[in-house]
Amino acid sequence: MSLTERLTGLPFRENFPIALVGLGHGAIHWTDAVFYLLLPALSTTLGLSYTETGALVSVFHFSAFGANFFSGPLVDLSGRRVIFQVLSVAIGALALMVMGLATTFFALAGLVVVLGVTSNLWHPPAISFLSNRYPKNRGYALSIHGLGASAGDTLAPLTAGALMAAFGWQQAAEISALPALAVAGILFIGLMRYETRKAEDTAARGVGLSEYFAGIRSVIANRAILGLCVMSGFRSMTQGGLLAFLPLYLANVMHSGPVMIGIAMAAMQVGGVIATPAAGIWSDRVGRRTVVLAGLTASTVLIASLTFLGNEAAFIAGISLLGFVLYAVRPVVHSWMMDLTPDHLGGSATSLMFGTQSGFSIVMPIIGGMLADQFGLASVFYMLAGTILMTNILTLGLPKERPAASAG
Repeated sequence: MSLTERLTGLPFRENFPIALVGLGHGAIHWTDAVFYLLLPALSTTLGLSYTETGALVSVFHFSAFGANFFSGPLVDLSGRRVIFQVLSVAIGALALMVMGLATTFFALAGLVVVLGVTSNLWHPPAISFLSNRYPKNRGYALSIHGLGASAGDTLAPLTAGALMAAFGWQQAAEISALPALAVAGILFIGLMRYETRKAEDTAARGVGLSEYFAGIRSVIANRAILGLCVMSGFRSMTQGGLLAFLPLYLANVMHSGPVMIGIAMAAMQVGGVIATPAAGIWSDRVGRRTVVLAGLTASTVLIASLTFLGNEAAFIAGISLLGFVLYAVRPVVHSWMMDLTPDHLGGSATSLMFGTQSGFSIVMPIIGGMLADQFGLASVFYMLAGTILMTNILTLGLPKERPAASAG
């Protein structure tokens, strides 16, 4: 047995598709992270209030929510899991590039709609592709998928922050789109062979309408799945609030420049890069619920403590530690959902989860913006501590599962 197989449970060659999907997920999060980093500069340029800036983020989540009504069914009915991954990366990158040319709120909002749609178009084909291909190593495969997201979220703020300092936010948006376009090309070349290979299983070749609707009714009727979706919705609401308001807090309260804001946002993701693979492998062995509860409990304490960290260095250290525990949970929750879902409905179950997340996340930026306008940005973080506490409570009510028993 090779070292790779001892560490991952898979031969070296079988890690190749996992790595490519992780790279694509990194590109999706790269474009999203650049958008969040642009918020302070573009809001200043356009003279937006916190409420109006939050509304732009809500537009992102609303469009992502809408995408779930067609993305999951489209994947499950067609069985095409690779081409939709390629399209989501390429179209999102083009939207980011054009964003650098936009000069009005409504033009930006239209491009943000495209970003939101492509962001959620990615997850049903990618997660169901990995889940179906690696049923006995689901936690590991989806942890690498999550690792790609954390890597993209880490590198994008550093790069975009430096580009903004050198060229301004418009050119930073245009240049930042180029690596994501390159990744779309890599995915097309590296993964399409798995799309065109003759499929022997139902999940890979798609299902009929009657079978699909019968299956989706059983998924919606599963209380454990619905509970997991609601819990994930509160977690995503908290994460989205942090991504939207941390750059604003750093710029307007701590008076950080674009480079330091980029470093701070990257620091939050570095923790996720470190923790995500370990959390995924650990959840394959001890169960999803145990790992999720540990990460959410620590996240609650850290978010509540952020505003008490009075200097920039301490604040960035706190963000980094928060990322370690908060982002480790993400792929474990996705694995938990796939454990509970029939293979041929993986895309639609993913859409159900991400639709719930987007639906919950729509209201957070607007409410947070209104709170910030009325009471200051610190009040937003107290609200976020409350939403992550609710996530803990909901997780306690979910059934204990041993993934090893349900995988495969």
